[in-house]
Amino acid sequence: MADHCCSAKRDTIAELGRKASQRRVLIAVMLINLAMFVAEFGGGLVARSSALMADSVDMFGDAVVYALSLYALKRGARWEAGAALAKGGIILAFGLAVIVEIGDKIVNGVPPSSSLMLTFGGIALAANLICLALLWQFRAENVNMSSTFECSRNDVASNIGVLVAAGLVGLTGSAWPDIAIGGIIALIFLRSAWRVLSEAIPAWRVAKAPARELLQ
Repeated sequence: MADHCCSAKRDTIAELGRKASQRRVLIAVMLINLAMFVAEFGGGLVARSSALMADSVDMFGDAVVYALSLYALKRGARWEAGAALAKGGIILAFGLAVIVEIGDKIVNGVPPSSSLMLTFGGIALAANLICLALLWQFRAENVNMSSTFECSRNDVASNIGVLVAAGLVGLTGSAWPDIAIGGIIALIFLRSAWRVLSEAIPAWRVAKAPARELLQ
């Protein structure tokens, strides 16, 4: 009996430890994303780059995503599934916003500054690689952390796209590479939203089931 109690206690402590480590990682990546949103959005305005600004707004969205993940950590499967649903909605919203930005760029586009795109895009890539490394060990922990890792992985892909666009803008002197990469970023957002929501909706339904059973 005593051995069973000790074993259960060890399991509980291990679970609490995992949650505490998740909180520390989420706080770190949230602060990194907030700082990079300010820096990259300012750089996008100066450089007149749609891709850079879209990437920076995505980082702000990720900061909100991490805040939702932090809120859900201690509140059980239903809250974690709900946070994942909210994250999927945020990703979808930003994908649609980038599409709108692309339309405006096609009509009124001016070639952006490739040197500024390279500078801020490189800084953003380094920051997001740090976030991805911090989140790696928790990528399969639960639907909440899995969707958070998905957001961070999207950021790295977006950063690489911005750097590719910067190089092509520098070579061609045209705004079209910036527009094209913006379109690819939008597709990444929409694909990711589908993946997150396809996991979160069933998890939400399963988590709601016990609550309905208690009410019956």
